[in-house]
Amino acid sequence: MAEQRLEILAGAGVLAIALAFAFFAGQGLGMNAQTGTYPLRASFRSVQGVAVGADVKLAGVKVGTITSLVLNPASFMADTTISVDKSIQLPSDSAIIISQDGLLGGNFVEILPGGMPDALAPGGEIEDTQGAVSLINLLLKFVGGSSGNSTPAPEAEPAPATTSP
Repeated sequence: MAEQRLEILAGAGVLAIALAFAFFAGQGLGMNAQTGTYPLRASFRSVQGVAVGADVKLAGVKVGTITSLVLNPASFMADTTISVDKSIQLPSDSAIIISQDGLLGGNFVEILPGGMPDALAPGGEIEDTQGAVSLINLLLKFVGGSSGNSTPAPEAEPAPATTSP
């Protein structure tokens, strides 16, 4: 009888751990219901390093998440939908950029509020965007000395030799 009770407790413990894992995995995939948010749209040239469920921050504080990333075949831009906390009313001239958490950290979306008095409506579009900057490309440009100028600078002619009397 004691052995059977121990088996039931062990089974219940395994089941509880499995349910907790499923709950946290569902949240990580963006399956949590966010009722206190509203959607905004933005189009980026590059969303490298950002995925659905990534944080959206304002002044370093998480205010939302990315809910959709889709390639627009007409513009070849990444159309993004974010959900923002309803308590945050963003000015209509706000900007949105993809930032990096330190040198080795992950990428996240950062909102830079503008100064206009009117706010973005739910479903509105943030037009001022800046895509992801590739750190590797920046390092290669720095190491290679590429300044973006494809024509070499003309060489200076040597000064004529002077003879002394």
